[in-house]
Amino acid sequence: MEKPVNKLNNFLVLQKKIQIVLTLLLLGSFSQIKAQERVPFDQGKKYILAKVSVVGKISFNEQTVVTFSGLQKGQEITVPGEEISSAIKKLGKLGLFDEISFYVNKVENDSIYLDLDIVELPKLNEVKIVGVKKSKIEGLIKDNNLTKNKIVNENLITTTKNYIENKYKKEGFYNTKVTITNTPDTINGHQVNMLVRIDKGDKVKISSIDFTGNKQLTGTQLRAAMKDTKQKNFIRVFKASKFIPEKYKTDLEKVIAAYKEKGYRDARIIYDSVKYNKQKNTLAIKINVEEGNKYYFGNIKFLGNTVYSDQLLSRYLGIKKGETYNGVLLEKRIADKSKPDAEDITNLYQNNGYLFSNINAVEVKTVNDTIDFEIRVTEGPIAYFNKITVVGNDKTNDHVIYRELRTKPGEKYSKEQLVRTIREIGQLGFFDPEAIDPKFKNVDAGAGTVDIEYNVVEKGSSQVELQGGYGGGGFIGTLGLSFNNFSARKLFDKEAYKPLPMGDGQKVALRLQGSTYFQTYSLSFSEPWFGGKKPVQFSSSISYSKQFLNNYITRTVDKSKSFNIFTVQVGLAKRLTVPDDYFVLSQSVSYQHYDLNNYNTGLFTFGNGASRNLAYTIGLSRSNKGVNPIFPTYGSEFSISAKVTPPYSLFNGIDYADLQNQKEYKTQYTGTTTTTGIDGQAINPGDYIKTETVNGQSGTVSVGSDFSSADTDVAKVDQKKYNWLEYYKIKFKGDWYTKVYGKLVLRTLTEFGFLGAYNQDRGVIPFERFYLGGDGMANYSMDGRETIQLRGYPNNSLTPVNAAGDAIGATIYNKFSMELRYPITLKASASIFALTFLEAGSSYANFKDYNPFDLNRSAGAGLRVFMPAFGLLGIDFGYGFDALPGQTKANGWETHFIIGQQF
Repeated sequence: MEKPVNKLNNFLVLQKKIQIVLTLLLLGSFSQIKAQERVPFDQGKKYILAKVSVVGKISFNEQTVVTFSGLQKGQEITVPGEEISSAIKKLGKLGLFDEISFYVNKVENDSIYLDLDIVELPKLNEVKIVGVKKSKIEGLIKDNNLTKNKIVNENLITTTKNYIENKYKKEGFYNTKVTITNTPDTINGHQVNMLVRIDKGDKVKISSIDFTGNKQLTGTQLRAAMKDTKQKNFIRVFKASKFIPEKYKTDLEKVIAAYKEKGYRDARIIYDSVKYNKQKNTLAIKINVEEGNKYYFGNIKFLGNTVYSDQLLSRYLGIKKGETYNGVLLEKRIADKSKPDAEDITNLYQNNGYLFSNINAVEVKTVNDTIDFEIRVTEGPIAYFNKITVVGNDKTNDHVIYRELRTKPGEKYSKEQLVRTIREIGQLGFFDPEAIDPKFKNVDAGAGTVDIEYNVVEKGSSQVELQGGYGGGGFIGTLGLSFNNFSARKLFDKEAYKPLPMGDGQKVALRLQGSTYFQTYSLSFSEPWFGGKKPVQFSSSISYSKQFLNNYITRTVDKSKSFNIFTVQVGLAKRLTVPDDYFVLSQSVSYQHYDLNNYNTGLFTFGNGASRNLAYTIGLSRSNKGVNPIFPTYGSEFSISAKVTPPYSLFNGIDYADLQNQKEYKTQYTGTTTTTGIDGQAINPGDYIKTETVNGQSGTVSVGSDFSSADTDVAKVDQKKYNWLEYYKIKFKGDWYTKVYGKLVLRTLTEFGFLGAYNQDRGVIPFERFYLGGDGMANYSMDGRETIQLRGYPNNSLTPVNAAGDAIGATIYNKFSMELRYPITLKASASIFALTFLEAGSSYANFKDYNPFDLNRSAGAGLRVFMPAFGLLGIDFGYGFDALPGQTKANGWETHFIIGQQF
C-alpha cells in the first residue's frame, strides 16, 4: 500500500533532481545556441513553441506524454521560464518517470523546437518472496498490491518493506529484517523482477513482568489483567508470549482498570521500562505503580431523566451507596461496549427509540474515601427508522433478506432490533456473517430519523458431496448435491440457469449412495416462508433404499434376498411470538414401509413380511445463538420433541400377550415328506413341533396336533407385533455458547432420548433405537436408528447387545459434552476452528437399568473446516477413559473423521 506522505516526499526529491538536471541541460544547450546565433538567453526570451518531440525509449504514446506536460503547439513560452518548470511538475506528479529532461533542438526566428527526453520508471514483472511459508506469500503480495506492471519506485519499495516488518513485529518477531532487490528482466528491459527476502529471526518473548509498589494486588493479579502482553509460560496454549508496543500500552491501561475494579480510583503507573536482552532475545518489563487510597460509592443522583424513573435507572445501575468503588463496573452499567445487547442504561434508552441519548457519570463530591456521583442523562428526541436498504446481495433476491429484517421504515429506533437483524441475516447462511455491516446514514436529530444500510457479502451456499470408500466388504460411492438458495419459481426461466435458478432461499438436496449390495436415493425440498407472508417453513422429503443379502466373508451378493425401505415425510415449522419470537413449533408426518423378502440376517426376528411406520412428530425449540451459524459465540439452543404413532393396540382387538399361545403362531413342520425326530418318532408334514433334549442331544420332536405344546414361532409373533409399529419417542437437547476470553468460546451440550411402548405386552420395537459411540456419522440405516456421537470410542460400541453379542440398540441414553473452540480463520471461503472436548454418556436397553451417573468418559482435541462447496469437514482425536462392554482396560485413543455433520 502506498502512503501519500511518502509518495509526496519521493516526488519532491525527484523534482529537485529533475530541476538541477534541467537547468544544466538548458544552460548548456542555450550556451551552444548563443555561440552559434548570438541570441541573448541569459535573462530568458519569449518564443512560440513550434514542436515538442519525445525522445528516448518509452512505452507510452508520445502525444499523450506531451498532452500531460501541458505544453501546446503555438503556445508562447519563456526559455528559461515557468512553462518548462510547470511541465516538469505535471509529468513528475504522474509518478511514471525516473528522469525528465528538456533540450533545445533548434530555433527558427521566434519559433523554438524542444526535445523531451524521459526515462520511464521500471514496471514489475514478477515478485518472489522468500523466508516465509508458501501459504503466506499470496497474502503479502495482495496486501502490498504487488501486481504485474505495477510502477516500481522508491516509495513502493519503502512502503512494502515497512509493511512486512511491522506485520511480523506485531506477531512478536521484533527483529524482522526485509531486503528488496530489483533486477532487470532479461526479456523486457522496461520491467524488473523483485526479490523480497524476509528474515523474521526468532520471536522475541517476554522473560518477566515485574511490578513494584503494589501491595493491595499481587503481581499475578496484575499480570492476569494484561490480556495481550504475557511472560513466557509453557503451560499457556492460546496466548503466546510476544511484545507489541500498541497492545502493551493498552495493557498498561488495563492494569489501572484492575485497580479501579477494586476501589483504587487514583492508581497510576509512575514509570515502566522494557529492557532487551540481545543474547537471550528476550524482554524484561518492570512496572512501578502507585496504588493510592481505596474509595467507596456515596450518593448517586440521576439528572435529566424524564422517560424513566430514578428507581428503574437505579435498578439497571445496580450500584448502592457504601459499595466499593468500581470504575469499570460503573462504565459497563452505563454503556457496556463489550456486549451490544447488554442490559445497561444506554441500551435501555436506545432500545426504545432514544438514538440520540447520552448518559455520563460525573463525580461531584469526594469526602474522605467516599465519592458522590451524578448520572447526567440527555434523552434527546425519539428517532425513527427512515430508509432501510441492503447492498451486496448479488445472488440472493431482495425479498429473501427484507422479510428477515426487524428494522422497518417508520418504526421506532431500537438497537436490540438492529442486533437481532444482524443475527437473522447471518443465520440465513447465504452471506459471510463476519462481514455484515449496518451503516448509519443521514442521522438527523432535528427530524428524528436515521437511515440504515446493511452491507452484506455473498458466499457460496451450495454444496457438493462426492465420496468413495471401502466398507462392509465392498466399495461405497456417494454423490450429494445441496442447493441452499434455490428458486423454484424460476424453474421455467431459461435465463435463471447459472447453472441453476437461485436466490429465493429455498433448499433442494439430492443424495445418491450405492455399492454392489445396496442403493439409496433421497430428495428433499424446503421453503422457509411457505405462502410468502409468514415465517412458516414447509419441508418435504422422499427416499428409497434397497439392500441385498451380502456375505461379508465371501463378498457374494444374493439378489433374491432383499430388504426395501420407502420413506416420505411432510412437515411445517412455525415461528412463534409467545413467549418470544425465538421459539419455533414444528410438526411433521412421516410414513415408512419396510419390506423383507427372505432377508434373514439376525437384524430382525423375521425374514419375510412388512412393517409400517406412520408417525407424527411435534417439537418445540428456541434458538438465539449467533451470529455465525458455523462458529456461534453466544446464545443457546433448546429443543424438545415427541414422535408418536397411533395406539393401534387400543382398538385393533389383538391380545399381544396371548399371541404365543394361539394356533397360527405355533411352529409346524413345513416339509413334504415324513422325517424322524430326535426322540426317534416320526414327524409328519403339518405336525406341530417343539425342541427337546434327549440323551444330551437337542433336537425337534413332534407333538402331533397338540399346538398348545408346540414351540412358539417367534418370527410370526414379531411380524404380527411389528406389522404397524407402535411407540413414542421423547428427545431433549440443550446447547449453550459462552465467550470465555477473546475469541475463545465454550460450548456445553446435554442430550437425552427415550423410546417407549404404549402396550408392554407388545414391547418396545426394534426400530428407531439409539446407537451410542464414535463419530456420530450415519451412512445408511435400515431400521430408523439414530447414531449418537461419543468420541474416544468405536462407532456404536457403547450400545446394548444381545446374548449373541449383536448390538440391539438402546431405548434410553444421555450424553454430556463440553468443547473449547478457538477460530483460526472465519473467512467466507473457508472457516477453520480448533477445539478440545470432554464428553460422557451412556445408553441402556431399558429404563430399569438406567443410571444417569454411570458414564463412559472421554477427552480429546480436533479441527473443523467449513468450505461452502463441501460443507463441514473435521478430524477428532479422542481418548476413552473407560473400558468397552466386556473388556477391562480403558479403550484408549480413537481417530474420528467428520464429514457433513452439524456444527
